[in-house]
Amino acid sequence: MFNADRLKTARERRMLTAKGLAERVGVSAVTLSKYENGHPPDEATAKRLAFALSYPIDFFYREAPERIDTDAVSFRSLSRMKAKERRAAEAAGSLGIELYEWIDSRFNLPAADLIDLSKERSRPHVAARLLRQHWGIGDRPIGNVLKLIESKGIRVLSLSEATKHVDAFSFWRGEHPYVFLNQEKTAERSIFDTAHELGHLVLHHHAGSKADKEAETQADRFASAFLMPENDMMDYAHLFTVGQIISAKKRWKVSAMALAYRLNSLGYISEWNYRSLLIELGKRGFRSGEPDGIEREVSTVLAKVLAALWSKGMTKDDIAKDLGIPLGEIEALIFRLSPDQRAVNEPHKPALRVVK
Repeated sequence: MFNADRLKTARERRMLTAKGLAERVGVSAVTLSKYENGHPPDEATAKRLAFALSYPIDFFYREAPERIDTDAVSFRSLSRMKAKERRAAEAAGSLGIELYEWIDSRFNLPAADLIDLSKERSRPHVAARLLRQHWGIGDRPIGNVLKLIESKGIRVLSLSEATKHVDAFSFWRGEHPYVFLNQEKTAERSIFDTAHELGHLVLHHHAGSKADKEAETQADRFASAFLMPENDMMDYAHLFTVGQIISAKKRWKVSAMALAYRLNSLGYISEWNYRSLLIELGKRGFRSGEPDGIEREVSTVLAKVLAALWSKGMTKDDIAKDLGIPLGEIEALIFRLSPDQRAVNEPHKPALRVVK
């Protein structure tokens, strides 16, 4: 039967109101509301709905999608986000779950290896150190943050939202943690977003709703300490000039602003020096971007999945058809990777095997 939840998911992905979709299809808003509340449209209307939403008709005749619990989702920039942007991102999350369940049925993926650090919410820097100890990575800079967390069982997907208001978000689905990253951000800020969402996953999973300013501050402090451990920063306590900041930031693959903040939070530079650095960095374009930035991190697991499927003659188009999801939505979720794309060589290699 026609699935009402799938109609709502597709409409939210297209950022359409019920009234807007109704006008496109040629029905009343009341009639469309009935469709979304379980009253199935006739076959001709269903085809018009699919055409208006640019979704395969097959999408609407499958089991209900994995709708995400709004209160369980951590959004990186909730205060700046419009309601329709949030709903579109959550709908992308639902599609991402479907995609990963499809992958999970065909590959042996890394199990989640996270620890509950909710007791350290008031001390995010301690939580960051404990997680590093748990993972045995010491105080060294992390060569590829995204690859590391994937090796620890976090399922990472991309977002291609036409807005910078949706930076990133995360949630737990049963035993599986998910992180979604918007590709509109600079590579350095996307890495910080990754660490920020990691903070939410370990600090707030058992702490109720995360949609508040205090939780966001805690996740920010976790990310800063996780990416730039104090013991490693000690040798760089002399970074007082903009030139030194810009030169050193590539060691930790963070933005110049993030590095200046970390030096100030550790007491290595004065408040006056910190403010002066921010002003000068802003003049040089580092507030809105990251001149001479680093290469963007992409999913290692998804790259391996695509390569394995390609070797068996299966393309991204085949995945889309199998799931009944538009190819464009699949592309948006998988960092627009190609089957022959290789991830950067790093020691953290996720165990990925085809299920036989």
